Amino acid sequence: MLRYNFPFLLLLLAFTQFFASGDTARIPQTTPDAEATKKCGYEACHPTHPKKLNIHMVPHTHDDVGWLKTVDQYYFGSRSTIQKAGVQYILDSVIKALLADPSRRFIYVETAFFWKWWLRQDEKVRADVKMLINEGRLEIIGGAWSMNDEACTHYHSLVDQFTWGFRRLNDTFGSCARPRIGWQIDPFGHSREQASLFAQMGFDGMLFGRIDYQDKEKRLSNKMMEFIWKSSPNLGKKRADLFTTAMFNTYSPPPGFCFDILCNDEPMIDDPDSPDYNIDRRIDDFLRYAVTQASHYRTKHIILTMGGDFTYQHAEMYFMNLDKLIRTTSLVELFLAYAQIQARAYKTNHIILTMGDDFHYQQADMVFGNLDKLIKYTNQRNGSVVNVIYSTPLCYLKALNDLNLQWPTKSDDFFPYASDPHSYWTGYFSSRPTVKYFEREGNNMLQASKQLVVLTNLKNYDKPLEHFREAMGVMQHHDAVSGTEKQFVANDYSRILYESMDHAGEIISKAIGKWSGMESSTAASFKIFTCLQLNISSCAFSEKSDTFMAVVYNPLSRPVSTYIRVPVQGNSYVVRSLTDGVYPTVQIVPIPEGVQKIPGRKSNATNEVVFRASDIPPLGMLAYAIAKKIQENVVEQPQSASFISNELYNISVNTNGDLTVHWNKQNMNVVQSFHYYIGAEGNNENFINRSSGAYIFRPKELSARNFAYSGSYKIYKGPVVQELHHTINDWVSQVVRIYSEEQHIEFDWLVGPIPVKDKIGKEIVTRYSSNLQTDKTFYTDSNGREMLKRVRNYRPTWNLELMEPISGNYYPVTSKITLKDEKKQLKLNILVDRAQGGSSLEDGDVELMLHRRLLKDDAFGVGEALNETAFGEGLVVRGTHYLFGGKVKNTDTFVLKEKELALKLALHPWILGASVNLTNIENISATSGLNKALPPNVHILTLEPWKDDTILLRLEHLFEVGEGQRMSQPVEVNIQNLFSTFSIESIKETTLGANQLLSENKPMKWEPEMNDVIQNEEESRQTVGIHDNVINVLLKPMEIRTFILTVKRTSL
Repeated sequence: MLRYNFPFLLLLLAFTQFFASGDTARIPQTTPDAEATKKCGYEACHPTHPKKLNIHMVPHTHDDVGWLKTVDQYYFGSRSTIQKAGVQYILDSVIKALLADPSRRFIYVETAFFWKWWLRQDEKVRADVKMLINEGRLEIIGGAWSMNDEACTHYHSLVDQFTWGFRRLNDTFGSCARPRIGWQIDPFGHSREQASLFAQMGFDGMLFGRIDYQDKEKRLSNKMMEFIWKSSPNLGKKRADLFTTAMFNTYSPPPGFCFDILCNDEPMIDDPDSPDYNIDRRIDDFLRYAVTQASHYRTKHIILTMGGDFTYQHAEMYFMNLDKLIRTTSLVELFLAYAQIQARAYKTNHIILTMGDDFHYQQADMVFGNLDKLIKYTNQRNGSVVNVIYSTPLCYLKALNDLNLQWPTKSDDFFPYASDPHSYWTGYFSSRPTVKYFEREGNNMLQASKQLVVLTNLKNYDKPLEHFREAMGVMQHHDAVSGTEKQFVANDYSRILYESMDHAGEIISKAIGKWSGMESSTAASFKIFTCLQLNISSCAFSEKSDTFMAVVYNPLSRPVSTYIRVPVQGNSYVVRSLTDGVYPTVQIVPIPEGVQKIPGRKSNATNEVVFRASDIPPLGMLAYAIAKKIQENVVEQPQSASFISNELYNISVNTNGDLTVHWNKQNMNVVQSFHYYIGAEGNNENFINRSSGAYIFRPKELSARNFAYSGSYKIYKGPVVQELHHTINDWVSQVVRIYSEEQHIEFDWLVGPIPVKDKIGKEIVTRYSSNLQTDKTFYTDSNGREMLKRVRNYRPTWNLELMEPISGNYYPVTSKITLKDEKKQLKLNILVDRAQGGSSLEDGDVELMLHRRLLKDDAFGVGEALNETAFGEGLVVRGTHYLFGGKVKNTDTFVLKEKELALKLALHPWILGASVNLTNIENISATSGLNKALPPNVHILTLEPWKDDTILLRLEHLFEVGEGQRMSQPVEVNIQNLFSTFSIESIKETTLGANQLLSENKPMKWEPEMNDVIQNEEESRQTVGIHDNVINVLLKPMEIRTFILTVKRTSL
């Protein structure tokens, strides 16, 4: 993440029109008397003037939840030799500075830090903070646990981390702390799904900082920095349109106006007797900047962000200077300078200046003191024509909304992001692949944990579940899952997540033991374990026991059949279902040699027991007894065959060492191969010398290099699975699998340690080259949800000049990348088990980046090369791709299979086990959390314990409009008696974030320009209630509906 050493100046317009909130029916509910004392939201905005240029100055700090230091180091301020940043001092200082002057305003974003600080305050400070929030002087914005990345995150985890942040804020501070604005100032590109989620949360708009340099240039010249983002073609205008502001100076203050202790800009000196008196000169400088910004926006309002990363550690200093700045501006000078630049880009008489930066305001009084002077002298000089005010993004957007203007629109996204012609921020799509995988596994386990607590009514596990939610919230941060942190910080992120998952194992063990009855029917020492190292074929309970039990929990709301792979040391095993006594077919296959040699792998397992777990109930489980047999030497042996095949595919290795896939009944072929890019290395002093690094993908050459094939392959065939063990060289290999009753092909790839003894950094890709005619077009998902069309060497909203033809065509792939041959009606999908960067650099090709090891930093802030090691060697990464394709004869069937595969990768059945005496265990009935199966296009996105014994439920329609004929239609579900362990007594529908009743959410309305494509006005959403013991929920394509349930428990 690029960091600047000057804070951000955010000047926001205040409004004369006030907003009546009606908070008495919101969540949480408060008394009318309490509401009468609150003057937050629009009522707290300073007045603006319709005939003046309104400069909205927004003091803020940008506090990364980990980056160059760990989360705790940033909070407590330790390791200042790395970065002088201490969040506790920022909040201490800002609160004091706000209390000193009621006119001051401040926004705070990172709930993770705010909550950590809040828990350590005494009652006096807590009362002051509540007062500041209720008076709108301290505004909580964004509201998530962390400011999330938008490329590598999955929407499931995004919804969760916003929900938990909202929950903490609402429970503690009430409705005045309910965020209404998205604040994504630092992520390195912006997804359409992020905007869609904000709209569904009821937000009034969003502001962000980073935008492609070519896109920004055009928007500045055409006054299109503010627009309506049409974030979903499926949800329609009312539920998906989001007003968006791209800020003028990312999120920093105007150059020369950073008053934080981390900056070197001169303060506002207003003593006329001082030889250093500088008010007139400083105001002239300020006006020139303001005029520059205003010239690019459409109104007479601008916003200045007065803060940055970890600013305002001494907030009073900052505010004093801001106060002075606001008080001195000459309209003539402002107009002359501002009209030259800023007025060209913005549409109204409002501009916003961000007065802050990374970890600013550790000494807030210094900052505010200068801002006070800036406000005072600017306004004095300009009389009636300029209005500089302390403001917030909420007040700024309200001012724009009051103008009733028409705005341009955008319907695509902001990927990839480039900051200059040779710096495409597409490397982080793939950086730190093991962190990306671990985060995805964390979400899988979190959902299972929450579901089981609900279904079994498990008590006294609130704390570990809260810590798990918070750990996953930290992982969404734009320097966590993105892989753009220092190595020791990445290690700490993994520690935080591992400890939460370890404690969650106790939750799952207790819940399954209670639900299945195994806990009461076995010894008191009975305990079920989860194996967190199955990704390297290692699991203590299965390796060290001759007999053991495997429990498989299905977190999906539909029956699932899956293939279980359990690492063992023996050669012959038998498996029996503890549900119906059936003995499934078992196959023993060798663990690949490359996996057995992974550095740090302590397992002695050499084989895997493979069997099919059929029809695992929705939100339910099956249990299996696995026992070692006396018979030996039944491990599958390599065969002389040169291919594996079934009725759909024939798979072999060609003379170049590449894998070939031929569809038996269709004219479709794929060649899969591995390649590597040489990472560019430069001094980073100018654009052309940019290095490839944690953020930036910049290959040295115009094409990837081929591996010299020096490996071999082995084939294993059996009744359950056919495997082709394919070795490319000493550090690249894979296992390709066809399971007996599956329609997809599994690619189990292994890369590393990437050798760098030649002093050359390398970036490893796999390529799937097909015979499809794709006309430069491919499709990628947006945060695991809707699909977006991509066209090579093209951007929908400007004429692209591309100096980096490879990295400039890379896009984030969170779940799936797709090719279509429209003429032949052929389709090829590659599904991923973690976020990766991907593209189609040639027609018919899909390329995905698997692993990166580089020796130079890209000079965007991390300060170290992306050179991951483990156990003294380069990091080894193992992962999975699913290939699924063919002729699309029935769109419903084909697309449903795609979505089922994506769900199985994101929320696969969770395998647990116990080393127990199986003679003590009677048959275990199949358990399911549902009384009936849901329609195949409906998914239970959330089932978790809420508060006061209520339950949070989200239902989701999985299909987009037009994806299928039948599956893309609206679907109605009766949920009254859907769940097997409780019935619903009352139901309330909320916004997506579960922090406001849906009926009370009244977001701002924005009018598109007349030449915009008119969307159909969708029908009003059906009210949900209990009528004649029926609760019907209607779901339209891509719709998520959120409910809080009061329930009556039934016995397990």
